[in-house]
Amino acid sequence: MKTMKLGKTGIDISRMGLGTWSIGGGSAWGGDHDLQVVVDTIREAPKLGVNLIDTAPGYNFGNSERILGKALEKMNREDVVIITKCGVVWDQEINVDHFNKVNGIQLYKNLNSQSVKKEIEQSLERMGTDYVDVYMTHWQSVEGSEYYVPICKTMEVLNELKAKGKIRAIGAANVDINQIKEYLKYGDLDIVQAKYSILDRGIEDEIIPCCRENGVTIQAYSPLEMGLLSGTLPRDYKPVGAQIPKKWFQPDNMQAAMNVMDEWKPLCEKYNCTIANLALAWILAQGDFINLLSGSTTVGQISENVKSAEIELDPSDVTAMRDMVEAIDK
Repeated sequence: MKTMKLGKTGIDISRMGLGTWSIGGGSAWGGDHDLQVVVDTIREAPKLGVNLIDTAPGYNFGNSERILGKALEKMNREDVVIITKCGVVWDQEINVDHFNKVNGIQLYKNLNSQSVKKEIEQSLERMGTDYVDVYMTHWQSVEGSEYYVPICKTMEVLNELKAKGKIRAIGAANVDINQIKEYLKYGDLDIVQAKYSILDRGIEDEIIPCCRENGVTIQAYSPLEMGLLSGTLPRDYKPVGAQIPKKWFQPDNMQAAMNVMDEWKPLCEKYNCTIANLALAWILAQGDFINLLSGSTTVGQISENVKSAEIELDPSDVTAMRDMVEAIDK
């Protein structure tokens, strides 16, 4: 596994990170998994070269963090770089912005200082560690909302936690270009987590250039477009759950994407890889400041995903893949 530097920190991270969105189980996160299997998956990740692990309190109400904590009991803490998040809560006693409702439990957005300080302590306790490598704001306050928290105030508390050694670096997820620029005004922003796949290249216009210029790592999530780019869905596939409203799961778009994946098959033969490997390798080929976040719940899935980071795509093939998608994305 190739490595890269995390932003401007000097911390070495694997080009691919292990996402634990699903590991915590729960019906809203893909269902429950065998506890020992997912614990073993986390423990094996560094042995396969994946040292970056991404989690969040919002993944089944802290369960992903607790499972990560269980795995850490028999790991060398220095072998992993942990990202967890703040800003999505469900146990507030003050008025805050309503967010999603999951399994009858209301989630809220809250990035005020009191809440962030409470969240970091809860996360450290769940994971059984005394520091987090990257503390990332999960969702941003809505400007103009009654409960809006300016980014300068959020950075004030994050910088305080960093000075105390509770966190080593600061990140932000689900941010627009103006929010990124605002974070950069008030301290070091080392990583931005954003949706990015060959089918969804919206961050290329402004966010990628800004992050490259400012030494900010981009961590791409949903690189397989909710499973569509796995290349394993049948032609008559019926979208389920969160897939249903998505652009690329509309009938005509889905068939067009599948046609493109058929055109990729000669490349799969050339690189001796799967469609999924090819789609992931394309993301990594966009630059050495790009980190790929890939969810896995078994050791086998990690092993398969790791192959993507070993593929060296020829620049002409990178361009050809983009051209094929742009031809249908109009």
